Amino acid sequence: MKLLAVETSTEACSAALFIDGEVAERFELAPKEHTKLILPMIDSLMADAGLKPQQLDALAFSRGPGSFTGVRIATGVIQGIALGADLPVVPISTLAAIAQDFFDNNDENVAFVAMDARMGEIFWGVYRRDAQGYAELIGDEAVTPAEQIEFPDLIGVGIGSGWGVYNQELTTRLAGLVSHYKADMLPRAGAIARLGARGFEQGLAVAVEQAMPVYLRDKVAKKESER
Repeated sequence: MKLLAVETSTEACSAALFIDGEVAERFELAPKEHTKLILPMIDSLMADAGLKPQQLDALAFSRGPGSFTGVRIATGVIQGIALGADLPVVPISTLAAIAQDFFDNNDENVAFVAMDARMGEIFWGVYRRDAQGYAELIGDEAVTPAEQIEFPDLIGVGIGSGWGVYNQELTTRLAGLVSHYKADMLPRAGAIARLGARGFEQGLAVAVEQAMPVYLRDKVAKKESER
């Protein structure tokens, strides 16, 4: 199984190559430099592996939520490669990627993921580690004020930038359920690659025309306007 993954939804930029269970990654914290960095990262990974796009089985990308521009960059790059090499695509949630990276490097089994969405809101999702070690969503992802989050009665760890910005609101709302938090966790392409490879095996790959971003905030705005 050979899969290329990209992630550009936050201030971090990364690309990763999954080959038969092994992941090679390029990662850089570089706000507003994504368009300059992502293609050289991809070229470097592919050159090191001696691969051409046509030799890949699939692609994966961070579909959002995240920065509007950042999510569009990842979507555009993956769509271009997919069209040129006729490859299927596995869209992966940015929140799932943060949770997966956490589970891959920690022993806890539940993650309360919060990304700063600005405008007084967070991108929110609760994930647990499944039997195979993969991040599994509990309920739905949402964009919401921190004090209005919905959550299961589980004990876990808070992760993501939202915990740095809205720490007081989140810890108050989740009183007794959060053992500690890690606000410095950002999504990485390595986690996108792992989740993408699994998604491909589960038949979740789509044609390039269906590889679209998910912003969450747009969905909420539509729901409010329809009320």
